[in-house]
Amino acid sequence: MAAPSAQNRELPRVCVIGAGPSGITAAKRLAEYGIPFDCYEASDEVGGNWYYKNPNGMSACYQSLHIDTSKFRLQFEDFPAPEEWPDFPHHSQLHQYFKDYVDHFGIRDRIIFGHKVIGAERAADGLWTVTTDQGRVETYDALLVANGHHWDPNIPDYPGEFDGTLIHSHAYNDPFDPIDMRGKRVVVVGMGNSGLDIASELSQKFLADKLWVSARRGVWVLPKYVGGKVGDTQVVPPWMPPKLALKLKQRFVVKNRGRMEDYGLPKPDHLPFEAHPSASEEFLHRVGCGDIDFKPAISRLDGRFVQFADGSREEVDVVVCATGYHISFPFFTDPALRTDANNRLTLWRQMALPGIDNLFYLGLAQAMPTLVNFAEQQSKLVAAYLTGNYRLPSQADMAADAARVEAERAARYYNSPRHTIQADFDIYVREQAKELAEGARRAAAAGHALPVPGRAVARV
Repeated sequence: MAAPSAQNRELPRVCVIGAGPSGITAAKRLAEYGIPFDCYEASDEVGGNWYYKNPNGMSACYQSLHIDTSKFRLQFEDFPAPEEWPDFPHHSQLHQYFKDYVDHFGIRDRIIFGHKVIGAERAADGLWTVTTDQGRVETYDALLVANGHHWDPNIPDYPGEFDGTLIHSHAYNDPFDPIDMRGKRVVVVGMGNSGLDIASELSQKFLADKLWVSARRGVWVLPKYVGGKVGDTQVVPPWMPPKLALKLKQRFVVKNRGRMEDYGLPKPDHLPFEAHPSASEEFLHRVGCGDIDFKPAISRLDGRFVQFADGSREEVDVVVCATGYHISFPFFTDPALRTDANNRLTLWRQMALPGIDNLFYLGLAQAMPTLVNFAEQQSKLVAAYLTGNYRLPSQADMAADAARVEAERAARYYNSPRHTIQADFDIYVREQAKELAEGARRAAAAGHALPVPGRAVARV
């Protein structure tokens, strides 16, 4: 609920873009604090990426997908996951969970379905003008961007021409849709979680005739269970220094998982947790059974053949590119609000641009082990801020802290567009709690003045 200091004042009017997990938890928090808002969703239902065959075309779900985060870590703080769920729920269960969340907290009627935001412009006075594809134009005091980052496929531009079928994993639904893979010779490009899942599924002998996984580098394939228990629930104590915790986790994986080259995979050029984790209980088994072979990066397409960086050449029917996504904000025209060609956008606390006091990006992270409730943590700060109960640091301090985090991230992870938004969830939450406390003191010193005054008027 809103603090007493926020009463009898005109709170800012807020626009939330997207009703995936990040958008709905932000909407729930705004409603709880009495902050007026509209939430726009291009689709006919909530869930975003977890809405299989989402009519807005933005879902990356495939039929067999189970989330890699356990139910114990993905659940919202005030809405527990169902006890009867398996450890790693199916996408349909997660989608139902999000629908139930919206209905439980009574915010469904606050979501404007079937409206895709196509324009969001910030005027000189700071007000946002938001335009949807249905012709709706509204003005807002603050903007929360929760449009997700797994919907704009990054499709490699290979030299040459291919006479077979090339698709991105975003278009993959099952072994028969959008193309029947039975009896086909298939290359799956990429060893992220989607690549491992799809390769494991297609490599079964009654499906693909031959399956290769192609990648520029080897990866550490991590287990989902450790000692018979869900791996992501086993965390290091918060008092342990992060660098020491990382070293201990790396040593544990190397000792207990063994060398990747012993499974017939290439040797990774990095240690565990120096890349976004790829976790699978099935992939290494498929490799060990001879169902999956490895190839280095594709160097050229040549009719029915695919040529690889080691000079080898194979006849191939289908190439499935599990090659990640661009981070896109097509409704912004200001390049300062968008990522560059390498997915870089330097944000304070992974959510704010120093110098712009009424714009927040929510859920924009590759968070270990969980992203589902990442924005839930961020929404605490946003709601406190918009009601005058939290105050941001100075612009200089925000910029310095954002640069520090970016430098630490670059030092830990190898250079890749997928690592520009990498975050450790547990460390982030601990630091966020400290920042909320410090910001509350700054707000008190400022007399709980509203940093973003309510000026925007709803269209009649």
